[in-house]
Amino acid sequence: MSTDDHTEKFRIDKWLCAARFFKTRSLAADAVECGKVHVNEVRVKPAKTVAVGDMLTINIGQKQYVVEVLALSNKRGPAAQAQKLYRETEASRQRREAIAAQLKSQPQPFFFKGRPTKRDRREIERFKKGK
Repeated sequence: MSTDDHTEKFRIDKWLCAARFFKTRSLAADAVECGKVHVNEVRVKPAKTVAVGDMLTINIGQKQYVVEVLALSNKRGPAAQAQKLYRETEASRQRREAIAAQLKSQPQPFFFKGRPTKRDRREIERFKKGK
């Protein structure tokens, strides 16, 4: 974290990478460019500067994070340090946990690996006929 946070400018894509929402800066920039990241409910470009107190909405797959920026950093560090850069809202955390529980309760799709065996084909036929 920087000692003089008020004078330095931090790009949103670099901050997202430092806060460990994305593995690389280019992935963060692509997400911002595609509209998956909003700053104070406004769609922005990857070069947008982020400030302490900004509210970010970050969509990653089926997860949505609503976080407040607490500190600024350009460097990707350990996870413990990255978690000090932001605070997730309680509503956002509860919504993510509810979605995770819902996804966990759904049956996982079954996929064949390679060509089905004779037994697999018989089961497929039985399933199609409804027996």
